[in-house]
Amino acid sequence: MEKKITLSEAELPQRWYNIISDLPEKPAPPVHPIELRPVKPDDLEPLFPMALIEQEMSDKRYIEIPVDVLDIYRIWRPTPLIRAKKLEEAIETKCKIYYKNESVSPPGSHKPNTAVAQAYYNYKEGIETVTTETGAGQWGSALSFACNFFGLNCKVFMVKVSYQQKPYRKSMMKVWGAEVHSSPSEETEIGRRILSESPDNPGSLGIAISEAIEVAVKDEKAHYSLGSVLNHVLLHQTIIGEEAIKQMGIAGDYPDVVIGCVGGGSNFAGIVFPFIREKLKGKEIEAIAVEPTSCPTLTKGEYLYDFGDTGKMTPLLLMHTLGHNFIPPKIHAGGLRYHGMAPLLSHLVKNGLIKARAYPQLEVFEAAVTFAKSEGIIPAPETSHAIRCVVDVAKEADREGKPKTILFNFSGHGHFDMTAYEQYFEGNLEDYFFDMRDAKKNIEELREINRNISMS
Repeated sequence: MEKKITLSEAELPQRWYNIISDLPEKPAPPVHPIELRPVKPDDLEPLFPMALIEQEMSDKRYIEIPVDVLDIYRIWRPTPLIRAKKLEEAIETKCKIYYKNESVSPPGSHKPNTAVAQAYYNYKEGIETVTTETGAGQWGSALSFACNFFGLNCKVFMVKVSYQQKPYRKSMMKVWGAEVHSSPSEETEIGRRILSESPDNPGSLGIAISEAIEVAVKDEKAHYSLGSVLNHVLLHQTIIGEEAIKQMGIAGDYPDVVIGCVGGGSNFAGIVFPFIREKLKGKEIEAIAVEPTSCPTLTKGEYLYDFGDTGKMTPLLLMHTLGHNFIPPKIHAGGLRYHGMAPLLSHLVKNGLIKARAYPQLEVFEAAVTFAKSEGIIPAPETSHAIRCVVDVAKEADREGKPKTILFNFSGHGHFDMTAYEQYFEGNLEDYFFDMRDAKKNIEELREINRNISMS
């Protein structure tokens, strides 16, 4: 068979898949941060265009992709499905390994799948400026790329530790016209408050989200855009899985296991949700979400309503969380340094449809180097978490004498992460492990809030 399985532009999926329509138990609604009751559509209007609010709350199975969005998608989509034969040889496995290569997009990751959609809907509503946060910089790059096509201003608050670690991500955003700030920053009230209390604060996605929201709500011509977590973001990413199902069919194969890294959950949901649809119809398939041991929301977090940001400006979401005040260690997988997990993914974990694993940083980079030496592409630190799990699942299957077909999402390349690789080779990276004592106060506060939530 061919190593690379491609689709023509004519075969590009025309619809996004909404998994909510097929779930036996529907997920809980978001809750108003002050009134502690279910959110209504007009509560979200200061932040999002109505089309995205409707998608966020929709239970319609399929949603048509606008023609203008498809036109930009065709710059890089459909993305190739690759048989990782050389990785199979390198780790001496009898398993078959495939990966969906989302690194071929202009920003280098899966993120433009939702960035283009969100920029389009904001443009159609007459918005002039879009604000956002970014961890490793992949989301900020993607939204800058998308806003450029629709003539929108883009303001990005980049987590300070990544701002310092990944200078060329900032340059990439600026090439596409974005304004980039290190978060916490002096640009917002919450940023100034955090810096006054903790001048050396390394930042977090929760803080950056608060800053981006603050700027958006103060400008009637501005909206906020989120790169992960919310239902409409995960919806837009399902084009990955829809393409993968077609490509696996061309290969004459079908995965026993689907794997992806998780921070907020978007790339994993994108590849796995269409396969979960088939699982709900009776297909046997295992789905594994992979996170860092330093920020293990799914494997050690509590399933509670929590704020999506540190400043408590977002609605409360029912999700696996370490608490909105949790500041993860300075690992290089900046996109995985988020205190919570997408409510939909958390819901599927709770209902046994998805499993989760956590890995420390050194094991992850070891697998990344193995992949780069065998398949030739240098993976992002986030993506490398998925690769670590792929290697382990393959070896486990070999030991059991039951070879499996494994599919994973190659969510982004690591061309802007070479500082991390340099530190790895010099022996200057260290492992971090979450200690529940670091989040105990946060969780106790959340339990009190959860007791006061009313669903009436």
